Amino acid sequence: MKIRLLSLMTLAVLLTTAFGCASNGLQKQSGEPDTQQISDPEPAEVQKQYEWKVHDKNRPQPAVIEAGEPGTKQTSGRAPSDAIVLFDGTDLSKWEKGDGEEAKWKVENGYMEISRRTGSIRSKQGFGSCQLHIEWATPTKTTNKEGKPIKGQGRGNSGVYFMTKYEIQVLDSYESKTYPDGQAASVYGMNPPMVNACRPPGQWQTYDIIFHRPIFDGDKVVKPAIVTVIHNGILVQENFAFEGISTHGKRAKYRPHADKLQLSLQDHGNPVRYRNIWIRELQD
Repeated sequence: MKIRLLSLMTLAVLLTTAFGCASNGLQKQSGEPDTQQISDPEPAEVQKQYEWKVHDKNRPQPAVIEAGEPGTKQTSGRAPSDAIVLFDGTDLSKWEKGDGEEAKWKVENGYMEISRRTGSIRSKQGFGSCQLHIEWATPTKTTNKEGKPIKGQGRGNSGVYFMTKYEIQVLDSYESKTYPDGQAASVYGMNPPMVNACRPPGQWQTYDIIFHRPIFDGDKVVKPAIVTVIHNGILVQENFAFEGISTHGKRAKYRPHADKLQLSLQDHGNPVRYRNIWIRELQD
């Protein structure tokens, strides 16, 4: 009798529980709140504020410029109309030596050429973030006085330095090997190019480079220098972050410097040629 009574009580509890759950389900269906099931409301999504509507006709139009023309094997190209022309093939009036003295490189036939023992040169004007176009050619002679092949870093060596500190290597890397982070289009000492896009020695080559300067807060690097390089129309560096100021044989480190500094072309003892150099300043 006791066992039967307990069974009846257990059945009653189960029925009550089931009825309660069904009631709660009915309350949800009828739209009444279920206080046991409601969780804390999620915060409202933050809506981004836009200055302009989509396809807003009142939005300012981009400035109209003349795009210019690329160079060819025979002739130098022409800079876009909003660019600062640093070398148009006529003179070195916008360049100087590192000590501020007059640049001594040779100018002829629309190009400048590194002259023996004249030193590196730099632009008189300083730049920060920028777009640079520069064309270059390494010497056709690839043997020394003894007729032996010139190899590696001794073959058409120069460099493009942004802010006089951050180097993109210039080198004759056509069928010529060297350490990968020192070949043409490398971020010198830091990052090889994705591919070797070099043309044969003596042929004109192009760099189109987007450079964003580093940003400092006192001695702290808030944002590193970033570079993208297109070599002869081929993407070879994409948004690479400089590890510091370019150097040889050791890890680079940053040192705080001004927001704008000169563009520099390196004299490494080889008669490398340059032409059609122009630059467009970019916002940080």
